[in-house]
Formats: sequence, structure tokens, C-alpha cells
Amino acid sequence: MAIDRILIVNSGSSSLKFTLYSMATETMLAKGLVERIGTPSANLAYQRVGDVKTETPVEAETHAEALKLATGYLADPHRGVVKSLDEVEAIGHRVVHGGEKFHAPTLINDTVKHMILECAPLAPLHNPANLGGILACEQVFPGVPNVAVFDTAFHQTMEPHAYLYAIPLHYYKTYGIRKYGFHGTSHNFIMHATAAYLGKKVETLKIITCHLGNGSSVAAIDRGKVVDTSMGMTPLAGVIMGTRSGDIDPAVVLFLVRQGMTPDQIDAMLNKKSGLLGVGDIDSGDMRDIVDNTAAGNEHAARALNMWVHRLVYTIGGYNALLGGADAIVLAGGIGENSIPARAKLVKALSSLGCILDEERNKKRGPVAVTTDDSRVPVLVIPTDEELMIARETFAIASEKA
Repeated sequence: MAIDRILIVNSGSSSLKFTLYSMATETMLAKGLVERIGTPSANLAYQRVGDVKTETPVEAETHAEALKLATGYLADPHRGVVKSLDEVEAIGHRVVHGGEKFHAPTLINDTVKHMILECAPLAPLHNPANLGGILACEQVFPGVPNVAVFDTAFHQTMEPHAYLYAIPLHYYKTYGIRKYGFHGTSHNFIMHATAAYLGKKVETLKIITCHLGNGSSVAAIDRGKVVDTSMGMTPLAGVIMGTRSGDIDPAVVLFLVRQGMTPDQIDAMLNKKSGLLGVGDIDSGDMRDIVDNTAAGNEHAARALNMWVHRLVYTIGGYNALLGGADAIVLAGGIGENSIPARAKLVKALSSLGCILDEERNKKRGPVAVTTDDSRVPVLVIPTDEELMIARETFAIASEKA
């Protein structure tokens, strides 16, 4: 009997996001979020597909309590989508960091849980929280298979010359300092969706995928394998993001330490106060605000937008060279899918690669080619769906076990 109902869980330090899918049609049935777990202001948002979202204050001291409350809605006689939670046949978990230990989605057992914790030094804010969600599911859904889908796994096809940093190898061998890359689930989904849109097989395509949101990354994918990606050992590296700096001279950190800043202060500045927020000077790192203020004549916002485009063109151009010429450049994520002005500015800046903007096509959300038919390299807008990708990966693993 084929597996159908799959629950997707994304657990943070004080939050738990959940989505239920029917894999027979790859349809989302319901979704929700429990926030501020462990505080008096805990809140549960729930929405059955087609209905209005509801929000309710809840008492949830632990992730297990939050999960019980959240999944209770799924089987609610009036707002639920299943008759019983016994219908949940597998659970997929987003896990941020798999280090070099995980190259693919993995069925979770005690060894895997231990290995996820061993990777925690590489993602101290995320992996322990992700593991907390796994433990909660094991408590609430005893006997149901759990599958870990890692943000880093998709990028593990990079060769050493791409992922190593030019520092003494001792630091790689001892501490695992190297490029890992992130947003792998999104890049994987975009790759397959692009192949479907073009009517070609993944194994025949060279594409540059751009996950552009508040967090952004770019990947060069050669026939299904990542050649390089912009994020590094952490998600701070690469292109300019909403509040993250992206690549900077590492000596800047040393300089700031010598000026008296602590590592925690520098970490907060680079991750939460930089990027578009830091240079836009409008108290916002949201691209919508950057675009609006640019249109209104704000020179700082305009410069922030130019910096964003400049770094992306620099990265995309380099990846195009690494691939020996891309078959397509693909834009996804909140900015890539929705910001018509930002997309237009980026595509125009890619004209040297043979990308010619089609203004009318660019008004659409996607999936759509926003370049003219005679463009040497098409630029596509392909909406991403990380939860669905996790559901697909979970379905594949759980079906093998069933």
C-alpha cells in the first residue's frame, strides 16, 4: 500500500513549523506554525488549505507540547484534514547542517541523531533545534519513520578545489572548516522544476540557480551536480542579502576586534545589521522597501540596489565561466519570484551573457522566461517549494522502508 500522508516539520529554537501533504497528488492539505514556545506568549497559527488562517494563544513549554497542539488541529472534526493522526505515515525534517557526514536525505535512527548533534558546532543555533523537533515527533508519533533532509547535502558534489579555503589544511582536518553551502533543498527543487519547464532531463542541463530572498545564494549545477555555490561554511558568505553582508575582506573582522568589538558584536552586525539593511539607510532590508525608496529618489537605497545587482552579476558571471556556458539562469525565492524592478535591473546587467529582458514577460510571477526568445541564455523565474521538496525526499525514503 503506497504511502500518502506526509508531515513536514521545521523546528527552530522557539518555533515549530508544520505542513501536511497528500503525496498521491503532491497537494498541501494544511500548514501551521507555533511561535514563542516556552514563553507565556506562545501562539499557534493554523490554516487548512482553502480556509482562513486562525491564530490562538497556547500553552506550550516544549516542542513536544507544541507539536501535540498543532497536530491536534490536523485531526479536528471541524478544521482538520485527517480523521486520525494515525494517517500520518512519515515525517520529514529540515536539518540545516549535515557537514560531510550526510550527502543525501537519511532515515533517522539513534546513530543519525548523534551525528546531527556532532554537526551542531557548525550550526549551533539550528541543529540542536532541528534535533528537538525530531525528538518531539518520535514522542508524539511513535513508530512513524522520520527522515532528515539536510540544507547542505545537495552541495556535497563539489570537488575539494571548490570547497576548500586557502588556509592551512590543519584547520579543515581538525575543525571541518570548508565551504558547505546552504539552501540545498531549494536549489534541488529549482533544478528539477527548471528541467520540467524546459522539457529536458536534469542530466543534460547546465544551470545557475539563484535563491534570492532575505537570505540568498547562487549555485552552479552541471548536469545535476553542484560545481560551486556562494554560501560557505556558514550562510553569511556570498552575495548581499537582506541583513547579511555576504563576502567581505576577512581582515575587516580583525580590524573591528582591534577597535574593541567582541566576536558576538561582530557576528550580530554582519548577520543582522548589514546587507541591504546596513547600506540602504532606510531602516529596512526588505527589497520592496529598497525598490520603493529607490523610485522615490533615495540615493542610499539606489546604491544598495546597485550593490545587490553588482555582486550577483559578479557571481553569476563566474559560475557561467565555470560551467563553460549555462543553458539557463534561474531566479527564485521571495525577491526572485516577486520583485519585478529588481529582476529587471539584474537581467539588464547580465546582457553581456546574452540575456535580453522582455518587459512584458517580466511582469509575470512564473514559471516564465523573462528574456526574449532570441536571448543566448534565457533567464527563468521558477517558484521554489522547499517543503514540497522535503516531502518528495521523505516519500522516497519512507517508501523504500515500507
